Amino acid sequence: MTPLPEPDASERMAGLVADAVAKGARVLNARGGRLDATTFFPAVVGPVTPGMRLWHEEQFGSVVPIAVYDDIEEPLQWIRDADHGQQASIFSLDSEEVAVLGDGLADQVCRVNLNSQCQRGPDVFPFTGRKDSAEGTLSVSDALRAFSIRSMAAAKDTPENRAILGDIVLAHRSSFLSTDWLF
Repeated sequence: MTPLPEPDASERMAGLVADAVAKGARVLNARGGRLDATTFFPAVVGPVTPGMRLWHEEQFGSVVPIAVYDDIEEPLQWIRDADHGQQASIFSLDSEEVAVLGDGLADQVCRVNLNSQCQRGPDVFPFTGRKDSAEGTLSVSDALRAFSIRSMAAAKDTPENRAILGDIVLAHRSSFLSTDWLF
């Protein structure tokens, strides 16, 4: 946890949390959402619903909105309709499920993380975004180079993740994860 970089970022995060709480969500962790100058204590907030700012606004801060879905198609549709598209994470040991979800995400976000959280680094990966994400953060030449990079999948190097990716690639379960160079 570090202070947020912009002078008003902490107040913006607090406003997102306050909006969600006013509309029925709860802060689910102790001290979550508290302010101390430019430091905003991480907040896990849920359940988040479509009428809340957290549902639509890209946070770039330490707020984790939790939404409940009855059908996997609901979050996929939310991602298709969203104005943002930097990263998504899939947590599963089922290679068929990972393949279907990965294919659904590949054209919507620039990085699909397998069994690992969304994160900025490692710095060997490009910083890219789709839709309105990352707008104005790169120079024109950097943006042209970065946005022409194909979407990628990232996973921690574990035997389970290797098995899942191997099964997807070797069984041709995915059009997104479809090359042997992963191994």
